[in-house]
Amino acid sequence: MADQHKVSTAIVAESEERSFVFKIHGYTRLKKLFKNGECVASPPFSAGGDNWVLKYYPNGRSAPRAALIFLLLHSVDGKNVNTEARSVRVLGKDGLPVTQYMGNTSQSTSIADLEFLLGCVSRPKTSYFGYHIDRVKLEQLGYIIDDCLSIKCDLTVKKDFHSEETVENQFAAVPPTDLHLHYRDLLDSMDGADVAFHVGGEKFLAHRIVLAARSSVFKAELLGTMKEKTDRPIEIGDMEPDVFKSLLHFIYTDSLPVLGLASNQGESRRDVVMAGHLLVAADRYNISRLKLICEHKLCSHIDANMVATNLALAEQHNCSGLKEACLQFLTSPSNLEAMKASEGYKHLKISCPSALRELIARLLPVDMKAAKEIIMEI
Repeated sequence: MADQHKVSTAIVAESEERSFVFKIHGYTRLKKLFKNGECVASPPFSAGGDNWVLKYYPNGRSAPRAALIFLLLHSVDGKNVNTEARSVRVLGKDGLPVTQYMGNTSQSTSIADLEFLLGCVSRPKTSYFGYHIDRVKLEQLGYIIDDCLSIKCDLTVKKDFHSEETVENQFAAVPPTDLHLHYRDLLDSMDGADVAFHVGGEKFLAHRIVLAARSSVFKAELLGTMKEKTDRPIEIGDMEPDVFKSLLHFIYTDSLPVLGLASNQGESRRDVVMAGHLLVAADRYNISRLKLICEHKLCSHIDANMVATNLALAEQHNCSGLKEACLQFLTSPSNLEAMKASEGYKHLKISCPSALRELIARLLPVDMKAAKEIIMEI
């Protein structure tokens, strides 16, 4: 007879740290454009199962504090059961958070003890966290770099309590799921493949039931009334072979290694270009998670050379987060000038004039409401 097991149980509360960097371009312009109590909001970002936004008030949120910048971090869903703000810090010239007071005292600028640069307005366990920044000191100390203010938000995501058992003489251990590995092997071997695609002169084999399970468009084409014939390959136009290959990889494994961390600037550039192509493919085949992954990648790598192309993509494929990120980037006069000189500007001007009208309306002073309305109606 086997030995008796010894079991001990513990209640464990886990947490996960999440960080987000927000770049507020066109700092000088926004300070003139927005009045006291007016703000610009970041695209929503997910933490702890909730959608969050950071609102930036260039001239404060209330009249008594008009000389102070105000940041409001809050849950769009009106709850933060699982998330707390751990710190909100300005990034310096080296891209690192400011770690000292601006006076003679040398201490960490965490939420608990910010007194000189960041003044914590509220730190309750609610759906919002507010912070004041002394605008004069911020500008005097050189934290506005290329007319851009960078803010880093660190959040603590609380996970559910769970019981944890320690078992001696354990006879069977259950490993983590490896379902994605089996599907990757299926993709590599193509055993049982029953549909073929021709993309840019290359042939790809796949399993129609897998494609149909992951994409409503593929389901209609391969299993529904639009069912393609099986005796000839399906032609896919307007797509590069490497893009379709990456699309298949995501469908089978729910991952995209091509969008991983690049080791140099050239690889990073190629990853961003690939993200744009994959966003188009994901929208075409209604694969929403892949589309959001690509949108997030593009939002994180906006520059003067790519912003026009990204804005056109956002307008054509209904990517509200990417569109807002591009418009905020272009509120800086230097960024706007550089965009106008880029190759993507001509394409944007021809394909998405509505996006340019919205940009112009945003750049006009707040009190020119009628002019903004006229521009949007043209």
